[in-house]
Amino acid sequence: MAFLQAHWLDILTTVLGLLYIWLEYRADIWLWVVGIIMPALDIWLYWQHGLYGDSGMACYYTAAAVYGYVMWKWGKGGKEELPITRMPASRYLPAVLFFLAAWGATWYVLVTWTNSTVPVLDAFTNALSFVGLWTLARKYIEQWFFWIVVDAVCCMLYVQKGIPFKALLYGLYIVIAVFGYLRWHRVMLEAASASPTPDPSRD
Repeated sequence: MAFLQAHWLDILTTVLGLLYIWLEYRADIWLWVVGIIMPALDIWLYWQHGLYGDSGMACYYTAAAVYGYVMWKWGKGGKEELPITRMPASRYLPAVLFFLAAWGATWYVLVTWTNSTVPVLDAFTNALSFVGLWTLARKYIEQWFFWIVVDAVCCMLYVQKGIPFKALLYGLYIVIAVFGYLRWHRVMLEAASASPTPDPSRD
């Protein structure tokens, strides 16, 4: 009982996290609903364990879930749900520059205004998560690669910080992300093959 009292929030958010990743694997728009509830609880969980960057990131996750839902639902002018696509090459440089700027800014905030003991890695996962959430909201298949890196670092951090269930969750996320990429890739190819081929004679 004492164990449950000490870890109930960790367990609850872990269960929600499993539901979230399953919905993401299926490219189900309901992932964004869970994506509002889970990070709202994570704000409290991470703050209790001194992961202030992750706590702040959870605030962003909550707001970004609303954006993600809107993009998936009405990203194509309200006519149909946004399809799975590859990230355009022109978006990579801006994404890298944004990541570096966000990493530096988050690190500065952590070392200046908090007593975080892992500011570099905490800032790293936060900055890369910004990019990961944006690519997920745009339904770019490359989002899975960003999350694999974030999940691996977070798993290590949560072990160090004594959040065991969350650490196990993020370890599982790595495995699911691999299968998620394969599934999204298959769905993307199936959608492409089902699309009508333009008739050159009508140009």
